Amino acid sequence: MQLQQDSNPAGYVVRRVEAGTIEVNDRSLASSFIVYPSGLIEDWPPLDCPSLEPGHLEQALSLAPEVVLLGSGPVQRFPSQAVMAACLTRGVGIEVMDNAAAARTYNVLAAEGRSVVAAFLLPG
Repeated sequence: MQLQQDSNPAGYVVRRVEAGTIEVNDRSLASSFIVYPSGLIEDWPPLDCPSLEPGHLEQALSLAPEVVLLGSGPVQRFPSQAVMAACLTRGVGIEVMDNAAAARTYNVLAAEGRSVVAAFLLPG
């Protein structure tokens, strides 16, 4: 039987999620960040949902994704309506979930070649 290696179009993959860190490829990140299939934006300013403002999403939205996945930390916490509206008024979907679920969803969508951006909140 001939085996063929499955190529993943995503250059950046979430490898592990732990309480205070997330591993992307071979980097262990301990502060909030944005990841997308072809890049990584480190040291994203917000630390948690209460401090997240609509302007914080500009970097993610500038990448023109179909959907933004917001990893809200170890548990699912929703940001303000203004933050949600920042995506929805531009026709970009936003899904909020805990970091582990956001990582799994990001990896699946990125492997499918979808235009996805994941923003992870970590206290730093």
